[in-house]
Amino acid sequence: MYGRDPWGGPLEINAADSATTDDDRSRNLQDFDRAALSRPLDETQQSWLLGPGEQKKKKYVDLGCIIISRKIFLWTVGTILLIGSLIGLITLIVKTLPHHHPPHPPPDNYTLALNKALMFFNVQRSGSLPKHNNVSWRGNSGMKDGVSDNSYNKNLVGGFYDAGDAIKFNFPSSFAMTMLSWSVIEYSGKYEAAGELNHVKEIIKWGTDYILKTFNSSADTIDKIAAQVGTGDTSGGSNPNDHYCWVRPEDIDYPRPVYECHSCSDLAAEMAAALAASSIVFKDDKVYSKKLVHGATTLFKFSRSQRGRYSPTGSDPSIFYNSTSYWDEYLWGGAWMYYATGNSSYLALVTTPGLAKHAGAFWGGPDFGVLSWDNKLTGAQVLLSRLRLFLSPGYPYEDMLSTFHNQTSIVMCSYLPQFTSFNRTKGGLIQLNHGRPQPLQYVVNAAFLANLYADYLEAADTPGWYCGPNFFSTSVLRQFAKTQIDYILGKNPRKMSYLVGYGSNYPKHVHHRGASIPNNRVRYNCKGGWKWRDSSKPNPNIAIGAMVAGPDKNDGFRDVRSNYNYTEPTVAGNAGLVAALVGLSGEVSVGIDKNAIFSAVPPMFPTAPPPPAPWKP
Repeated sequence: MYGRDPWGGPLEINAADSATTDDDRSRNLQDFDRAALSRPLDETQQSWLLGPGEQKKKKYVDLGCIIISRKIFLWTVGTILLIGSLIGLITLIVKTLPHHHPPHPPPDNYTLALNKALMFFNVQRSGSLPKHNNVSWRGNSGMKDGVSDNSYNKNLVGGFYDAGDAIKFNFPSSFAMTMLSWSVIEYSGKYEAAGELNHVKEIIKWGTDYILKTFNSSADTIDKIAAQVGTGDTSGGSNPNDHYCWVRPEDIDYPRPVYECHSCSDLAAEMAAALAASSIVFKDDKVYSKKLVHGATTLFKFSRSQRGRYSPTGSDPSIFYNSTSYWDEYLWGGAWMYYATGNSSYLALVTTPGLAKHAGAFWGGPDFGVLSWDNKLTGAQVLLSRLRLFLSPGYPYEDMLSTFHNQTSIVMCSYLPQFTSFNRTKGGLIQLNHGRPQPLQYVVNAAFLANLYADYLEAADTPGWYCGPNFFSTSVLRQFAKTQIDYILGKNPRKMSYLVGYGSNYPKHVHHRGASIPNNRVRYNCKGGWKWRDSSKPNPNIAIGAMVAGPDKNDGFRDVRSNYNYTEPTVAGNAGLVAALVGLSGEVSVGIDKNAIFSAVPPMFPTAPPPPAPWKP
């Protein structure tokens, strides 16, 4: 027998030798098995020799990687199953029982005041009121506004009454919508935390829907605007109008003429600012936001082409809301137009040195730093400082933007008690209007700007700013804002809250027609309502959230209905209060929304060119 030698050549195998060898191997294995069986086996080894039925009876369990006692194995498995069942039962019970979350911490004073202050806009609504207006003593009113004036004959139903009367002044009410929109853009998170975001947006839309009615908002070019509905001049005698008559808005039956203007740069630019700012608030509603932007564009174009003040001497608006200039509205409206559209032509306009000069940016004056329905310069400077802080567009805008930024720093310095730009009452109220009546509307705007600028600096990782050689931290600005708002809410020598419905000691004789006349289904004529005007009794209806005009320069206050310098509220004043309150409410760490205002602004610098094609040999 031959096999192949792996090294080459045949390999002979002896069959006999192979057989002998196999026999010997078999005999040796038998001897080994007998020796193994003669040695005693342990239990584990014996279990290997048992069949499956016999193994179940033994005390050990072979898990493959480990052999354990059957008793321990059964106890372990049973314990695991029991624990699992208990966990499942507990989970089921927890899910079926009602959840009792720990109560939220009570809202701070600023949030409580914010809830009140927003209600005043519900009080001031004109037109067909929504069912959820939540002011029981108000009803539909002004339902024939516009169409009852034969010379105008267009629908002007809606909007807000300005103050304690029933006149709709578009100039201050548009400013109010701009301020509310600005506060929502910056502090939407705080509004949401206070549960007021939807409410304030509804208020703004009520105002902007009305603004869109006051001109041909579908056109690209216009030549006139409805500036006012109703009149207040009583110099003509006993002719019934909105100041001579003391009646509820729901009972008005006298003529309400519409005042139109054909040359009104200030009004048109302010209305443009309101629509532009609100377009950012409603940016998620693309159709409505686009409508607002188009209307704002038309208005601003009109403001630039038809130069003039909306309140010429002798006109009804000049008696109550006289505009001193339109250059500040150009800055203010142009800045909002840039934010709303991203069109750099608006930025070029507002950074023109000549425009800033006309607006008073370089000469100061007694009202420098005072933001109001008439003077928007300070608001525009803060708004444009924001652009420099967060986007820094550089040349060719940097020169004027840095000027606005420096001017803003000076304004903030003027608010501090270390400086003497403005006097203060003994109780600590800053006299931004130099002791003249109705001071609170100016104070709330300053409080809003101071706190907002502090938030700007902190968002830009800047701990403060310089007043000359002295450095002040942002906390100083915040403290100023708090002390002024705290004064309004009751921390003053009279312990009087100047916000109606807040606290227990607030004005009870507010100069307000609807609040002062009982809602008793009795219709009073013009002079018939005078008995309610002259009554010494508190108002039967509470104008919740109304911030009255405020105390005098000696911290004195007369709660008298007939004296509007103390007790009359306005929508413009309340808008500033709402803006200041929301900025101070909640956690300081929440801060501003840095990016929402830039949603329509394109990148400042062109995108980098594509890389060159790969090199090929």
